[in-house]
Amino acid sequence: MQALTDRAVPVDRRPLNFWEKMYLPGIFRGMAITLKHIFRKKATINYPEEKRAFSPVFRGLQILNRDEEGRERCTACGLCAVACPAEAITMEAAERKPGEEHLYREEKYAAKYEINMLRCIFCGFCEEACPKDAIYLTETFAPSSFEREHFIYGKEDLLIPLPGEETKNPQA
Repeated sequence: MQALTDRAVPVDRRPLNFWEKMYLPGIFRGMAITLKHIFRKKATINYPEEKRAFSPVFRGLQILNRDEEGRERCTACGLCAVACPAEAITMEAAERKPGEEHLYREEKYAAKYEINMLRCIFCGFCEEACPKDAIYLTETFAPSSFEREHFIYGKEDLLIPLPGEETKNPQA
């Protein structure tokens, strides 16, 4: 019995039929598109080295502002939490104690202020609702993480640090 490798396989050398000939222009058109895209400007950028310009209406991470004297502007009125359609903002109000005039502007302040960035839709309603201009949306992206807890920003993460103050602010 002969092995299959010893046997010669006949090659069909018949001419192309009409439908096979019609397929060749399609192949050439596809190759032309591929070659055209090779020489085009790339749509992507090398992110850490190059950064795209933000749109004038871009809304990024939130920050809590301080006034000119370094006191917190937030008075814990709760309008930002009420205006948030995603219910991403939670806060607890507290009253200022004697001797804390250098920390807070008003009698009430936010003892606990948290924003869940996993729920935030960056609509900017919190910024518009705030009567004291305490919350602003910056031009900063939310950093990536594998842990859900890293996306819940507390008051210490959101407050603009005082000059010379060390912080673990995610926007920094």
